[in-house]
Amino acid sequence: MRYKLTFVVGLALGYVVGTRAGRERYEQMKKAAKDFSQNPAVRNAAESAAQTGRQFAGKAVHVVGETVGDKLPASVTERVPGLRDRVRSNGRVEDDDWGTSNT
Repeated sequence: MRYKLTFVVGLALGYVVGTRAGRERYEQMKKAAKDFSQNPAVRNAAESAAQTGRQFAGKAVHVVGETVGDKLPASVTERVPGLRDRVRSNGRVEDDDWGTSNT
C-alpha cells in the first residue's frame, strides 16, 4: 500500500509541476532530449553498450546451452526465443551473428 501511495503522490506532483511548466517548457525538454539522442558520441556509446550486451547475452545463452544441454525440457526451449531456433537435437547451442551492425 505504501508503494501505491508513493506512486500516486509522485504522479500528482509530476502533473502539477508539468502543468505549471507549460507547453513551451515541454517542447524545450523534448528538443533537448532529441538533440542529445542524435549526438554522434551518444549514438556510438549506445551502440557500443548494446553490442557488448549482445555479446555477453550470446555467451550466456551458449554457456547455459552447454551446461544444461539436453536437460532442458522442450517446454523451456519453446518459450525462450534465444534457445528456440538455436538448440540442436544434441542440446548444443549454435552460434549466430544476430545483432551485429555495420555502423
